Amino acid sequence: MAFQPFYPQPAIIANLPADFDGEVTLADLKSLIRTIPDYPKPGILFRDVTTLFADAQGFKAVIEQMAAHYRGVPVDAVAGIEARGFILGGAIADKLGCGFIPVRKKGKLPWKTISQEYTLEYGVDVIEIHEDAVAQGERILIVDDLIATGGTAEATVKLLRQSGADIIGASFIIDLPELAGGKRLDDHHVPWQAVMAFEGH
Repeated sequence: MAFQPFYPQPAIIANLPADFDGEVTLADLKSLIRTIPDYPKPGILFRDVTTLFADAQGFKAVIEQMAAHYRGVPVDAVAGIEARGFILGGAIADKLGCGFIPVRKKGKLPWKTISQEYTLEYGVDVIEIHEDAVAQGERILIVDDLIATGGTAEATVKLLRQSGADIIGASFIIDLPELAGGKRLDDHHVPWQAVMAFEGH
């Protein structure tokens, strides 16, 4: 059974304290994301979330939205994918009152690791976690800024399951539906959500 991605309606998606001026809409958040054409290569529209991170109101609102779907659900840890997933994952773990696991590129972790290869357009890359990062049966939420082709997210699922993780879901700021990366998560029976979607790739 394929899981359907969850996108909030284009209405108020966060009610913030008075010092953040109250309400933030999906349109507000989308306007904070900078689009850079032809980066990192011609034909690509790069969706830059650093401009969203730099806005206190926008950053708080997107964290609230990504965490809201999992409030009341037992979560043992958030697994954040390098590098923007670290920024999001730490904040979401704080909101959910759980631990945080960094999913890193090969050679960046200091202790014994387990690894997972995945295919890139022009080769192979590897991600790793510490071998003791996840206990058998722990409930893990995967977090990253964007899902495009889904290769890194799928590799993260495989990596965490090597340690016996129970992956309860994956959460992203941006989905690029034309690239169908979410189908890779569907194929592994991982429910996922994105705060917003952008056309193109």
